[in-house]
Amino acid sequence: MVHVSALPPGSHEMRIWLPLPRTGAHQEISAVSISSPLAHRTYTDQTYGNRAAYFNVDVAKTRTPFAIILKFRARRDEYRIALPLNDRAPSSSKVSPNIARYLEPDRLVPINGIIADLSREQTRGISDPLRRARNIYNYVIRTMHYDHAGTGWGQGDAIFACTAHHGNCTDFHSLFIGMARAAGIPARFEIGFPIPIGEHQGEISGYHCWAEFYIQGIGWVPVDASEAWQMPDKHDYFFGGLDPNRVRFSGGRDIVLSPRQSGPPINYFVYPYAELDGKPFANLGHEFSFHDVSVE
Repeated sequence: MVHVSALPPGSHEMRIWLPLPRTGAHQEISAVSISSPLAHRTYTDQTYGNRAAYFNVDVAKTRTPFAIILKFRARRDEYRIALPLNDRAPSSSKVSPNIARYLEPDRLVPINGIIADLSREQTRGISDPLRRARNIYNYVIRTMHYDHAGTGWGQGDAIFACTAHHGNCTDFHSLFIGMARAAGIPARFEIGFPIPIGEHQGEISGYHCWAEFYIQGIGWVPVDASEAWQMPDKHDYFFGGLDPNRVRFSGGRDIVLSPRQSGPPINYFVYPYAELDGKPFANLGHEFSFHDVSVE
């Protein structure tokens, strides 16, 4: 649910983009409904294929607070890739048609400087890309710790992650992605919401993210370094596997929405984004909840 408060006097137009989950290889989304006093249209961004419901608000006609309620049904499957036992990629000419973007830097994920230096250190003498990725994954888990202490965490800033050595899932995976790309391994960012393990209904406090990297002859391989740090007994599982206790909403960083926002590209897209008279507007409230449904 999105809460839009009474808007400031003198304002004219608000635009809201609400991220929408979509069906993919490892989840099925159905029964999507959006309740709101305002009309909306659904768009898909051109770079990452992220979907969003778009609202254009005439402030003169919408002075009172209102809510937008998104409901949907999700079935999520385990996502697991069978990897060679020796962590050595098979030789193959199979190449994804859209990996070039995932070798480039993002605003907060450089692939030069200290990130490139760390990547070289951790992959020195290793030619096989799958073994390189495993070494980078191990390094991130070995040198980072998961906590919300202080400031700077949660932005997915790879430089912060490798110097502060702590943060949340965005920081873990930004460091992994930056080091992988610096090693010539395409890697991409994925984000959504976690479903608490063992719970059947309740509130969801915030997002969760993970990453994927691409190996010729295998394809995209999922990793969840922050979950592996928190559950050491699943260190190997989360290199090539994701549990079903999550719902993916979007992918990518530095996102240009559709229709294009007036402000700069957004860091990542999991919470609703709004602009008031062409400027980013941060005063939207939101809350998330879930409950299990029986499957006949």
